[in-house]
Amino acid sequence: MSQRLIELLLDALTETLAMVGVSGLLATLFGVPLGILLLVTGPGHILPRPLFNRIAGLVVNATRSTPFIILMVGIIPLTRALVGTSIGTAAAIVPLVIAATPFVARQVEAALREVDPGLIEAAQAMGATPLQIVAKVLVPEALPGIAVGLTITVVSLIGYSAMAGAVGGGGLGDLGIRYGYQRFQGEVMAAVVVVLILLVQGVQSLGDGFARRLDRRHRAAEPRR
Repeated sequence: MSQRLIELLLDALTETLAMVGVSGLLATLFGVPLGILLLVTGPGHILPRPLFNRIAGLVVNATRSTPFIILMVGIIPLTRALVGTSIGTAAAIVPLVIAATPFVARQVEAALREVDPGLIEAAQAMGATPLQIVAKVLVPEALPGIAVGLTITVVSLIGYSAMAGAVGGGGLGDLGIRYGYQRFQGEVMAAVVVVLILLVQGVQSLGDGFARRLDRRHRAAEPRR
């Protein structure tokens, strides 16, 4: 592998990590509260708001069902208004956040649904408020599942960030398109694929390990019967 190729890979990897890191953090900040709201505002739950739940669910489903490449192109005016450009790493973060936020929300909602309803009923019987139930029952009990969902989200973001390279988003995908595809440099394309595979494997292993640790702590904290 030539020195030039190594430099290109390191630069592209840095851009990819920046895109995935920032968009993953923002998607988590927006998606976790949204996922909680999707659950607790549902029919028969602790804070039923049918109209809000229906509208939020429709928006989340519509965004999730839109192919990322179409979403990225469709919101170019919004991206340009927010970051001043429609190409590059900063521009790619906008559609990545919009695509990942509803995904995080559904992952969080699914994890929260696994919480034993008996725990919620016990908390309500003791006079806990909806906020207390969320903070002290739902989220702590669902943490391992939420960690798994966030890991899946980050892995998906790596794939989305590579796809963003097709429209000048920067990162490993852009490197593969410009050098591997357009200039017919097969070794560049192969190197990009290998780095992406290693990156996904690393993220998946770290996320699985963190989720297992949370699960062990949760089980250790459970009262013995």
